[in-house]
Amino acid sequence: MRALMTKLEQATALDRTGDRLQRAVQATLRPQRVRDLLHGVFLGHPLHPAMVQVPVGAWISAAVVDLLPGQRRAATTLVALGTVSAVPAAVAGLNDWAELSRDQRRVGLVHAAANTVGLTLYAGSLVARLTGRHGVGRALAYLGLGAASAGAYLGGHLAYKQGAQVSQSVSELHRMGDGWRPVADLAGLPQRTLVTREVDDVSVILYRHGDEVTVMLERCPHQSGPLGEGEVQEIDGHACVVCPWHGSAFRLNGGEVVHGPSATDQQILPTRVVDGTLQTRLP
Repeated sequence: MRALMTKLEQATALDRTGDRLQRAVQATLRPQRVRDLLHGVFLGHPLHPAMVQVPVGAWISAAVVDLLPGQRRAATTLVALGTVSAVPAAVAGLNDWAELSRDQRRVGLVHAAANTVGLTLYAGSLVARLTGRHGVGRALAYLGLGAASAGAYLGGHLAYKQGAQVSQSVSELHRMGDGWRPVADLAGLPQRTLVTREVDDVSVILYRHGDEVTVMLERCPHQSGPLGEGEVQEIDGHACVVCPWHGSAFRLNGGEVVHGPSATDQQILPTRVVDGTLQTRLP
């Protein structure tokens, strides 16, 4: 499986289809507030993984219920619930997929294809059950569960091997030592201007507003973009840093994500001033 996944990551033949689908998704899912909703910005957590719990749970439950006598109605209800709830989960997944890097999109394309096959089989199962062909419905459901399970494996590879839609910046904290670290001379920090510094070889950005100074990890959680090269914009009354790579925006007074494609907040570090020197440490 490792060799197969590596080949899939490098399968450039998928790029033509993937690039076309990416353009179609980005053209369809507008405006920005719709994309933010589907990314899970309001949760501070990707929405797609949470949404898939409903169809997966319903389909697995249906597989168990199908083994019990006299449970045709319950099994049909569960298959219907899973089939209907899979559609919005797929839309959220496509929205996330369209913002991934090319090697991630290759695996994601096959992930989506496997889940589409599974959804189609479950839709066929539902039709068969509703028309009295319960044996056919059970067979199609078990085939659908197999396809959805393959899709789930690919989804796990995307998240845990390729880091899709997980924070790319939080691992930087593991490179910092304990205790307070000097980071800048407070008097030398300009007002309302992004300044990049390093703490134990970890890049951070500093933003001073009056006597308050924010120290934030510099790598964007989405795809490690350089927030230090981004712009400061006022969004909903808050000063925010906007990633120059993909446009994710984070509040400078708290790190909360306000625009995707990132769905996770950016890490803010505690600060203090000692003898005119700004210091920071691990949270």
